[in-house]
Amino acid sequence: MSVSSRIRMQFVRSLAPAAEGAASGSDASVSSATTVNDKLGSHATGVADSGRWSTRRIAMYALFVALAMVTSFIEFPITPVTWLKYDPSGIICLIAGFAYGPSAAVIVSVLGFVPHVFADPWGTLMAVLVALCLSVPASFIYRANRTRKGAALGILAGAVLAIVAAIVGNLVVTPIYARMTVEAVAAMIVPILLPFNVAKMAIHAVVTFLIYKPVSNLLSKQR
Repeated sequence: MSVSSRIRMQFVRSLAPAAEGAASGSDASVSSATTVNDKLGSHATGVADSGRWSTRRIAMYALFVALAMVTSFIEFPITPVTWLKYDPSGIICLIAGFAYGPSAAVIVSVLGFVPHVFADPWGTLMAVLVALCLSVPASFIYRANRTRKGAALGILAGAVLAIVAAIVGNLVVTPIYARMTVEAVAAMIVPILLPFNVAKMAIHAVVTFLIYKPVSNLLSKQR
């Protein structure tokens, strides 16, 4: 082998470790960058926008709460007994539960009546109780069976529980703040309280059943 050939081989051998080190360093930096990007991507807005408490979901909960608050002030009689008034806030609670699950139903049912706490605490307590009994069971049933039949069964079950809660609530709460005896309240159940609550739940059920699917489709497109 000539002297020039030996010199070339030694030069190539001296460059090989440096090239390997550069390649491994390059791979490590790419891997580190990928890891950092993965971590940043998975963090996004908390639990990602498809997560349970994403920024978008919190914003939608706030929107439903605001709608429940506004509709809770829209009151009008639906039976000859004009001091018993209907408001459509229960429809908002039901749709929130159908769209986002039982947790949304609870949040909207409770926070939606906050503006009434100071003016009418006992009435607010009963309204929250009835809204929870209506929307939470309905949302659980609909979550297990996302069909029109599941929605109908959920609304029916929630309506029955809500009517029972309203009657029991009147027997317990009304004597406290209305200065009436339990017997006097019980005497109003069949002629006054039951017809009003059945009519109220019927309106909730019909309206919710007609509009929940278009609203759910609209919310799905916005996600």
